[in-house]
Amino acid sequence: MDNLLGIPETLLPEEPEVIDDLGNLPDNEAATEAIVEKHPASSLAWSELASLALEAGQTIQAYAFARVGYHRGLDALRKAGWRGQGPVPWSHEPNRGVLRCFYLLRESARAIGETSEVDRLTDLLNDADSTAIGAIEAERG
Repeated sequence: MDNLLGIPETLLPEEPEVIDDLGNLPDNEAATEAIVEKHPASSLAWSELASLALEAGQTIQAYAFARVGYHRGLDALRKAGWRGQGPVPWSHEPNRGVLRCFYLLRESARAIGETSEVDRLTDLLNDADSTAIGAIEAERG
């Protein structure tokens, strides 16, 4: 990743409880909603809920879930020192929840024809980590 401005990477803290909860519950919307209720500040939890909704064809719900995760992610990034620009590397696993929310918001915005939002989120993802979109798409299959 090119960091020509010399801005330090933003590295979010780990969320072991969220990861444990996600790993121990069935992969369905009701179980994932319970995790979001338990960890409402977690972009990772919101990204799982948005992903399930998008896969189920619930575009508006996916958009809403991803939008909440996006805002929670921005809050977490700012708390970790991010000032609206600079690297948020995909390689740092705790960053993946927020990057997934950015991506899922982008995809659900695309589905409802919100092209300016798609462009803005594409730029945001590429600025954060130019490998993130490809990595997320590879994950999603």
